[in-house]
Amino acid sequence: MLQIIFLLLISWLILWVFEKKNLLVLGLTPTSKRLKYFTILFIVSSFLSATTFFLKMYFAKEVYTISETLTTKSILLEIWYQFRSVLTEELLCRGALLYMLIKKIGQTKAIITSSIIFAVLHWLNAGVWGNFSQMTIIFVFTFLMGLLLAYAYAKTFSLLIPFAIHFGWNLTQNYIFPDTATGNHIFILAEPPPTVTISYLAFFTMLFLPKIAVLLVNYLIVKKHPQAKAL
Repeated sequence: MLQIIFLLLISWLILWVFEKKNLLVLGLTPTSKRLKYFTILFIVSSFLSATTFFLKMYFAKEVYTISETLTTKSILLEIWYQFRSVLTEELLCRGALLYMLIKKIGQTKAIITSSIIFAVLHWLNAGVWGNFSQMTIIFVFTFLMGLLLAYAYAKTFSLLIPFAIHFGWNLTQNYIFPDTATGNHIFILAEPPPTVTISYLAFFTMLFLPKIAVLLVNYLIVKKHPQAKAL
């Protein structure tokens, strides 16, 4: 919690010193229109994120079951952890920084710059520095996701909109299903997956289709939002 408060204070300070603005420019006030788009984008992102695992069930014959170690406390703590993690990245990459960049260098350059920062941040978080293939895969997807999230803020001037996309994807990938071998998850593998031979088409479908879909579908939804004006 202290981390979020600190970032909000720093954001307010930057906005006030350079633009004489306050945190209202980040669009965190939950209006009816923002809540409508938030709900739609969160549900869409969560579902498309889950298709990764639906495809694994179909092609790789993976079987999932609900974890027996779940408790109300563990669920709430993990949701809070994912919430805090996503909000931290949004405040760092698309908060006061993106607002200032849009003002100083224009929307297009600001979106690209913010997306590069977002991608590099994921290099550091993933610990893949020096592994060229892993760095390339992570950079391409996180850069494209960064473009979508930055565009969502620039279109709406509300951090709630990119947050909904980001939180829906991360919550499903990182907690609801076991995208990683460590940590607690709602669904876990019921048993070690069988050895299954699949085609390259099936492999790349599992790997890329959900990622392409979450970028494209959410872009089309955000595009329909009327262009908001910066405060």
